[in-house]
Amino acid sequence: MTDDIRPLIAKCRCGDQSAMRLLIDRYSSMIFGLCCRMLGHRQDAEDAAQETFVRVFRSLHKWDDQRAFEPWLLAIAGNRCRTRLAQNAKRPRSQQLDDENSCLSYFESELTLIREEISRALTDLPSAQCEAFRYFHDHGMAYHQIAELMEVPIGTVKTWVRRVRLTLVQRLQSRGVFEGSLNGL
Repeated sequence: MTDDIRPLIAKCRCGDQSAMRLLIDRYSSMIFGLCCRMLGHRQDAEDAAQETFVRVFRSLHKWDDQRAFEPWLLAIAGNRCRTRLAQNAKRPRSQQLDDENSCLSYFESELTLIREEISRALTDLPSAQCEAFRYFHDHGMAYHQIAELMEVPIGTVKTWVRRVRLTLVQRLQSRGVFEGSLNGL
């Protein structure tokens, strides 16, 4: 964590509205991106991101300033998304067509297809494994950071990330989306 975040957080803890706005501005795209990837729906992601910041400001006094801020923030966002996913699983959701896809180039359409297939495959895997995978690939976190954040051994994180990779490749191959090999995974 950079040194300049601690004074900003201290101001937020004192109720400084402008500091809160700066904190939101600094992390909103990261949190929204995580929520989009986990939830797969823009409106749900916007709601979860907003809920995340509400929860952050309510719980900021609990954050241990001897630890990194971003993993704590991402954990809150992940928890908000998991709660929303559990709620959404209880009620049916109508399928929505995305008119923008018809305007995409061939390459963008293929990329969208791959992302959808990955997102679909991730929903069937254990949530802890997917969470570790997303922290590693989407946020570039190191294995030891993920292990600390998720409170599991580093070997467990490595195993989870590898299992998700293997499962994704196998599913993409079986659906004809990917024709590569499993070498190097």
